[in-house]
Amino acid sequence: MQELAELQGSMFDRNLIEASIAGFRPQPGDVIIAPYGKSGTTWTQQIFHTLRTRGDMDFDDISRVVPWIEMSGLLGQDLDAPQKAPPRGFKSHLGYDHLPRGARYINVIRDPLDAAYSAYKFMEGWYLEPGKVSAEEFVLSRVENAAAYHKHFVSFWPHRNDEDVLYLVYEHMRMAPEQAIERIAGFVDIELDPQLRSIVLEHASLPFMQTHKDRFDDAMLRAESERVLPEGSDSAKVRAGKVGEFVWPAHVLEHFAHLWDEHVKPVTGFDDYASLIAALEGH
Repeated sequence: MQELAELQGSMFDRNLIEASIAGFRPQPGDVIIAPYGKSGTTWTQQIFHTLRTRGDMDFDDISRVVPWIEMSGLLGQDLDAPQKAPPRGFKSHLGYDHLPRGARYINVIRDPLDAAYSAYKFMEGWYLEPGKVSAEEFVLSRVENAAAYHKHFVSFWPHRNDEDVLYLVYEHMRMAPEQAIERIAGFVDIELDPQLRSIVLEHASLPFMQTHKDRFDDAMLRAESERVLPEGSDSAKVRAGKVGEFVWPAHVLEHFAHLWDEHVKPVTGFDDYASLIAALEGH
């Protein structure tokens, strides 16, 4: 895990990331998809892009057509370049207070334990040799990352009812994908006719995205990472999309409960994630 931190530090130039963020000026109508990592970002990018193009799949990386603001400098992307269809769309993992102002924002929240396990599986096979680091070791050695999730969570909470924010729950999206598509379409001002509805339901489904998983595997960033990592890694993001997939040991649950009590409960008033999303049912 120490080697992982060193490798990532050598890959990601903080100054370049900050310059990418500072240099971006949203235009009226722009949409920034900004969940915390492993909380439904790629899925939401695919829904959004399918809505605005009526099913375009002519791309090698979803983040080529819905660019990642923070990584644009590293990947040599011009955020002002024309996009395939309006409205313009972008990806970010920044908290609300650090996002460029003047756009519309889609946030998706997800159970922190599921997001943590998804992050582990994403890193295993790309940055980590499979079987060499356990899920427990991964999350407990990345305390700052876990805290960053909770800080991102609370940054959006006061803005969940703002006109320029669409606040979605990953678990609700899984239970009712058609309703999620309707909400996203309405938020970005795209008319959802029956044909488009059918296209988006298919293209944003897990089987479809798994069949086309090479479009959703961070191809550009993976190529950049192979300056320091072996070639042929597996960075697939479309894996299982399950809720409560992994059973964590008690001390990990206690660790995450402490993080919730420290960061989230004082802001939201909810004792845990389950009670919070129950209150947001139908939100």
